[in-house]
Amino acid sequence: MLLMTGSAGFIGANFVHNWCAQSTEAIVSLDKLTYAGNAANLAALPPGAAHQLEVGDIGDRALVQQLLRTHQPRAVLHFAAESHVDRSIHGPGEFIQTNVVGTFNLLQEVLGYWRSLDAAAQSTFRFLHVSTDEVYGSLQADDPAFCETTPYQPNSPYSASKAASDHLVRAWHHTYGLPVLTTNCSNNYGPYQFPEKLIPLMIHHALGGKPLPIYGDGKNVRDWLYVTDHCDAIRTVLARGRLGETYNIGGNNEMTNLEIVHLLCDRLDALRPRRDGQSYRTQITYVPDRPGHDRRYAIDARKIAGELGWTPRETFASGIEKTIAWYLDHADWVENITSGQYRQWLEQNYGDKKK
Repeated sequence: MLLMTGSAGFIGANFVHNWCAQSTEAIVSLDKLTYAGNAANLAALPPGAAHQLEVGDIGDRALVQQLLRTHQPRAVLHFAAESHVDRSIHGPGEFIQTNVVGTFNLLQEVLGYWRSLDAAAQSTFRFLHVSTDEVYGSLQADDPAFCETTPYQPNSPYSASKAASDHLVRAWHHTYGLPVLTTNCSNNYGPYQFPEKLIPLMIHHALGGKPLPIYGDGKNVRDWLYVTDHCDAIRTVLARGRLGETYNIGGNNEMTNLEIVHLLCDRLDALRPRRDGQSYRTQITYVPDRPGHDRRYAIDARKIAGELGWTPRETFASGIEKTIAWYLDHADWVENITSGQYRQWLEQNYGDKKK
C-alpha cells in the first residue's frame, strides 16, 4: 500500500490515474483540497479502483500519524506543494508553511513510523519527494542543462521553499537514515492542470475571447514534460532508484513561452476556429515581466536514463495534441473550477500589468 500527499492536484491526480490503471496495489491519499486540489480530478477513476482520499493537511501531524499507523504503507510519495510562482510572489507565507513546515512535519511523522517497522520492512520502505527544476535557478542560452549536481540558486519564493524542502529530505536521510528518493522535474503539462499555468490558461482565455497575457518578450525557455511521462518516471524511481539519490526528469522539449502560445493559437484555429475568422494570435497581449523571472530551464535527464532506463514516450507534438483535445472535451471541468476567486486572482496578477 502507498500513502501519497497532494493526490487531488494536477500531477498527483494524474499519478493516481496512472497507478490505478497499471496496478492493483492500493493508494491512500491525503489532500487539503485547496483551490488547485480538486476532488473532481479523481472522479473518473474506474469503479473499484483501489484508492481512498483523505481530506487534510500534511502539517496535521496527528492525522498523518493516524494514517501511517492505520494503513502501514510501504512507501510515502510526497507530491503536496504550493506550486505557482506568481502566487508565491503575492503571498509567500503559504508557500513557506506548506512546502517547508509541512514537509518538516511530514518527515518527522514518517521517520517515527519507519523506526517502528521491523528490519525487513525498514529495508524496503521508501519516502519519495517530488520537486522541481526551479530550485537550480536560471540558465543563459548557452549554459549546459541542469544536472543533479547543479548548485541550487532559487530565485522566487516558490523555488526557495522547494529548495528548502529538498534540503530537509536530504538531511533526514543523512542524519537519521530515512530511506529517501528525490525527483526534480521540468515544466509539466497535460490533463487536470489548473488554468493559472501557461498552457491551460492560454486555451481557456483563447476560447473565452480574452487576452492571452505573455510576460516580457515571451522568450523565456522551459523544458516541457508530458505529465504521464512524469508519472512513469516516478514509478520507475520508486521501484529502482538508489537510496538518497536525486533524479532529474525532463521532456527533452525546450521551447519559448511565445512559441508555445503561437502553437496553441494555430491548433485552436484549426480545431475550434473563431467565428470572425481571425486567428487566436490576435488576442496575444504582452504584460510587464514578473519579478525575478527565470530566463531558461533545461533538464539533463541522462542519469535516470542511464541508471533506470527511463526516457519520455511523448514528443511535445504528441503530448500537446492530447492536452488540447482533453481541454476541448472537458469544458465543464474548466468551467467548474474557474470560480469567482480564480477570476479575482487573474485580475490581481495580470490586470494591473497590461500595457
